[in-house]
Amino acid sequence: RTHNPTKAKITAPSSGTIQRCLENTRGARVTSRARVVLRESVPSVVTAQDWFPPRRLSTETTTSPFPLYTGPHLDFDQRIETNMKHCIQLLLTIVCAVHVLAADSKIIAPNATLQKLAGDFAFTEGPACDGAGNVFFTDQPNDRILKWSVDGKLSTFMQSCGRANGLSFDPEGYLWACADETNELWRIDSAGKATVVVKDYKGKLLNGPNDVWVRPSGGFYFTDPYYKRPYWKRGPKEMDECVYFLAPDCKTLTRVIDDLKQPNGIIGTPDGKLLYVADIGAGKTYRYRIQPDGSLKEKTLFCEMGSDGMTIDNESNIYLTGKGVSVFDHSGKKIEQIPVAESWTANVCFGGKDRQML
Repeated sequence: RTHNPTKAKITAPSSGTIQRCLENTRGARVTSRARVVLRESVPSVVTAQDWFPPRRLSTETTTSPFPLYTGPHLDFDQRIETNMKHCIQLLLTIVCAVHVLAADSKIIAPNATLQKLAGDFAFTEGPACDGAGNVFFTDQPNDRILKWSVDGKLSTFMQSCGRANGLSFDPEGYLWACADETNELWRIDSAGKATVVVKDYKGKLLNGPNDVWVRPSGGFYFTDPYYKRPYWKRGPKEMDECVYFLAPDCKTLTRVIDDLKQPNGIIGTPDGKLLYVADIGAGKTYRYRIQPDGSLKEKTLFCEMGSDGMTIDNESNIYLTGKGVSVFDHSGKKIEQIPVAESWTANVCFGGKDRQML
């Protein structure tokens, strides 16, 4: 099956409230209490044999007060103290803004919160959802593909993996990977066995396939920007940075876009009629109309923003990445900004049993 989120609203498996108490006096102290309640799992038409029975879990953690600034040796003047209080008020405003983001959003479900699921990776990329809702992603510098299962377990699916970057599943369940180490496009079966499908274009090395999208009716689009890697054992750049279409026969490779500065993220509509390509080098995203033979027509500027990875929901909203996640409706109007407390948000997809998790 191809990936189609069933609803446009994003939900999270928990809801919570956060209280912050501040005393705006010299020698102030801050206390923090967080309470999180995990809701029962939502029934879905998609099932998996290893899915645990629905459960209800409640946890509460309370941190002890910590000094904001105390002690006779800290001789702050009034101006510094006032500025610090203003900074704290601003921080509190940001926390509150994040907390109410879901309540004011047209696409984020009430009480949904951003949660960190796992860490300690070098650089994550290429999230892709399989037929059961499991999300596969890459830790590219560490040359591995990992799996975040619908039951919340993290495991390594494949290592080594050609330093895979972008990923995408086809209707037969094969995982397509942009194998950056050797500038190739791979097809990987469920056991982790890889087959090299594309290794060059007209005898010249590709720059480094970056992101790939599977057309519902067959065929594959992928971007080929140039990011020089320290682990490459190749010569200089041999071709321009372009976008390619691999025909359903997996043999015929055609260059379909050759006028972008640095194409990166790519996604198409579920009906296979429109293709979105981000030119991260120029800071723009374009929309194209897909032709039956895989060629593209009617290039249109979609928005004045580039993107790393990207995805789409069933209301044709486009999700771009970089500084958090920026969401645009089908007309190119920005309708949401999802802040992420990291220096870079590299890619995004819908997953989970009901495809409502971003």
